[in-house]
Amino acid sequence: MSTTLAGVPQRYLRTPEAARFVGLSIRTLEKHRIYGTGPRYSKLGGRVVYRVEDLQEWVDAAAKASTSDPGKAVVLPARRHSPAELEQARHPRR
Repeated sequence: MSTTLAGVPQRYLRTPEAARFVGLSIRTLEKHRIYGTGPRYSKLGGRVVYRVEDLQEWVDAAAKASTSDPGKAVVLPARRHSPAELEQARHPRR
């Protein structure tokens, strides 16, 4: 297991734990992974794992102050998107 600069081991969550952490169903998180719209993940020994920091960053990117606030980034729905839609979501215009 890798460690952070502070010497504290990084925390990894499997898909069921990660889904609970972000408040989604397991299937929805899997769809986000398939379509490339979800948080970063790794495969360790054939198992999908998520760093807690990556999950938190993904959730924080969708944070908004009000309904009219465009936010820092767009978290797309868990479905297939065109390359242009994915690029626009990753680099929103202000």
